[in-house]
This record gives sequence, structure tokens and C-alpha cells, in this order.
Amino acid sequence: MAIEVRIPTILRTYTDGEKAVAGAGGTLDELLADLDTRHTGLRDRVVDKGELRRFVNVYLNDEDVRFLDGIATKVNDGDSVTILPAVAGGSGHRTGTR
Repeated sequence: MAIEVRIPTILRTYTDGEKAVAGAGGTLDELLADLDTRHTGLRDRVVDKGELRRFVNVYLNDEDVRFLDGIATKVNDGDSVTILPAVAGGSGHRTGTR
């Protein structure tokens, strides 16, 4: 059994368009390193200087890893990891009357 990692649309260029990929490791960091051996560049989009990038959210079985042990969070076979880039913005245009 492996760990399923759900990939957001913006990062699927690193996974040949795959929505989910499988990996292995004892921690989130090891899992991302394992994935990077087959999907080069993916880890660099999620990790910067050994920590999760500020605007990338990672969930282990629907729990935000920032409230666990961050990149050192333990993972197990059968777990599900979801990578979600933070989304912000808008048109800046307000509708309605003044």
C-alpha cells in the first residue's frame, strides 16, 4: 500500500496531468522527496528552505499539517495527502451602489 497525494491543477504539469500520485515515506518530508524522484520539481513548488511554502496548504487525512508537525508530520501507508495552493485575489471591482 502507498500514500495517495492529491495534486492541484496548477501542479499537474509535474505529474503528467495526474490528479493523484502515490508515494512512500515515514514523514511528509520523506514523502515529498520520494515523489520528487518521479515528478521532478514538485517538491520545490511545495517546500522552500526545508519548510512548507507559506502559500501552500497541505492536509493529511483532511487535517492541516501546520497544526501537526509541519513537514516533519508522520505519514503511514493508506494515508491521503492533499496539496492546496492558497488562493487569493479577485477583480478588485466592487458591485452595488454607493
